[in-house]
Amino acid sequence: MRIVTLEEHIMMKTVLITGANKGIGFETARQLAQLNHFVYLGSRDKEHGLEAIQKLNDLGITNVETIIIDVADINSVRQARQELEAKISSLDILINNAGIPGDQPQDFSTGGLENLRKIFDTNFFGAIQTTQEFLPLLRKSAQPSIINVSSEVGSISMRTEAGRNTNRDKYNAYGSSKTALNAFTVMLANELSDAGFSVNSVTPGYTATDLNQFQGAKTVEQGAMPIVKLATQSHPDTTAKFFKDGGEVPW
Repeated sequence: MRIVTLEEHIMMKTVLITGANKGIGFETARQLAQLNHFVYLGSRDKEHGLEAIQKLNDLGITNVETIIIDVADINSVRQARQELEAKISSLDILINNAGIPGDQPQDFSTGGLENLRKIFDTNFFGAIQTTQEFLPLLRKSAQPSIINVSSEVGSISMRTEAGRNTNRDKYNAYGSSKTALNAFTVMLANELSDAGFSVNSVTPGYTATDLNQFQGAKTVEQGAMPIVKLATQSHPDTTAKFFKDGGEVPW
């Protein structure tokens, strides 16, 4: 096991990433851990969480732990918060990454409400109740940051621009959950503006993961980069914004 130096310990931040046992969440955890942050990988079940930790350990990364959390289950979220409170005195960064694509088709004119509710339970309500539970730990950080992993299909501006990519219309229910998540980002940022919080949305872009049957144009390494950049450069003056790897995204 590598010994962490005093300088690294001072720079090290504690990070919780939901949905981090695979895909972009896992890659974000890997990159942040390699930057000497201590990362808690949220996973819905213990087995997959431990498998993710083992993969990182095999790479020589030891400043990681798994924590069981199903963001759509308030009891699971509360248990995760209690477990983390027993381990750390403060949380520096919360990355609400957990999300589901939902079933296709997602036309609002014909789509079932059960599918829509399931998507919102994870992508929207899950992020809110996770944030609410972990806010007390975040408030104890010298520079707390909340990062909501969104999507360009949640941008109203990009949905209505001339010549838009109609392929986005396949993700109406998923996209609307991300639009709602973006609204949550802005309103929470305003609410916490006097408390030194940085609250932002970020899109990884169209990244090849199981969420899109690995059809995305970007690798997970590329998709995680804007999230990692925001996590490492977050500042209270940077809040209520929506970012991608090339800069800001219009709401």
